[in-house]
Amino acid sequence: MARIGHPDALTPPPDSGLWAQGNPQPRPGNSLEVLIDGERALAEMAEVLGDARSHVHIAGWHITPDFALTPGQSDLRLRELLAELAERVEVRVLLWAGPPLPVFHPHRSDVRAVRDELTRGTKVRCVLDARERSMHCHHEKLVIVDDTVTFVGGIDLTSLGGDRCDRCGHPAEGRLGWHDVATKLQGPAVGDVADHFRRRWQEVAGEQLPSAGQSTPAGEVEVQVIRTLPERTYRFAPKGDFRILEAYLRALRSAERLIYIENQFLWSAEIAAILSEKLRNPPSEEFRVILVLPARPNNGADTTRGQLGCLIEADGGRGGLLATTIHAQTGERSGPVYVHAKVAIVDDRWLTVGSANLNEHSLFNDTEMNVLTCNPDLAQQTRLELWAEHLGRPASEIAGDPSHVVDSLWKPIAEEQLERRNAGDSLTHRLMRLPAVSRRTKRLIGPMRGLLVDG
Repeated sequence: MARIGHPDALTPPPDSGLWAQGNPQPRPGNSLEVLIDGERALAEMAEVLGDARSHVHIAGWHITPDFALTPGQSDLRLRELLAELAERVEVRVLLWAGPPLPVFHPHRSDVRAVRDELTRGTKVRCVLDARERSMHCHHEKLVIVDDTVTFVGGIDLTSLGGDRCDRCGHPAEGRLGWHDVATKLQGPAVGDVADHFRRRWQEVAGEQLPSAGQSTPAGEVEVQVIRTLPERTYRFAPKGDFRILEAYLRALRSAERLIYIENQFLWSAEIAAILSEKLRNPPSEEFRVILVLPARPNNGADTTRGQLGCLIEADGGRGGLLATTIHAQTGERSGPVYVHAKVAIVDDRWLTVGSANLNEHSLFNDTEMNVLTCNPDLAQQTRLELWAEHLGRPASEIAGDPSHVVDSLWKPIAEEQLERRNAGDSLTHRLMRLPAVSRRTKRLIGPMRGLLVDG
């Protein structure tokens, strides 16, 4: 990392704060709304898109042209919405071109078909970005409207893989449920997101775009936009940008009472090493690490389980660690829910949401974008909303000391549901402890797998 100019990403100076160093800097004066699950987030996106006056910019891993942002409320599909908008505003869509070899989806032929479908008979501009590192991708998920409102998070505008428009209640409806989180951002930090899109577009499409104007304050939240950009991928960042990793390391090392993580993967050796050290030498009696992960990640399951085995060993039976997953639940009917969210909260004073998974893809090799804030009110509010959803209780009932809530609610519920599953009984709650198998031979695969498999 020092060779490419970012030694602080792995070793930020002690006592240098929780913000990542460098640019973009933290911006005061923002409104930041955390949108939990697709039904809520996609409805907000549809409303903001409909009000566009100047331009719409979308950057994504993949999109589906016939994707419905508000299923059941309107038959309008993404292609038709963008085509309508393009009659009166500029619409630009920047997509990953797909892997150079057809070893995983979406294939390059699939992405070319998406581009052709979006642009055929419309004024929509769509370009495909093939400037990825081998076997890696452009993974960020951005929707920018008029450079005044942007959505940053984990939600892809696609039906590939599962129901991205799932509800917070995650009812069991006979299909793969989907838990995800996005943010709606307004204020000065929007300019940093818009500038990032603009720079990528200019290099890939060869079209110069005007700079974002100065955004007026829209709230009282200080927000920093952080990225992963691999080195030697873009001329505007030849040494890359690894400040998502830096931000995580700063926050996790600072933790005193609580680390709460929702993520699709837990492969990163750098992240796991800090969590292990915290569990081995807890900073307080109340210190807890709570993980919400998918029961069956689409790849790397053994790697995640191996890392969990390391964390369990570090905890040494103290009870500081709880790794869980969630299921769809309606009465005695249950079904799978894929955890695709990328959220972390530390001590109710640091919060990040974005597209970055905790693997070597997202922290070193893919393009990613997160937002972070050190706003205690928003961090706690987000945690309580997520915990209320997973525990099935109103936020007012879980607003006490986090360690007490973990010990009195999270653990008994999660343990009981795992016991029911192991006994072959029906699940009665959506929260379940994630069984971890310590496979020592798998513990080093995470970094290697990060070079081989899309995350």
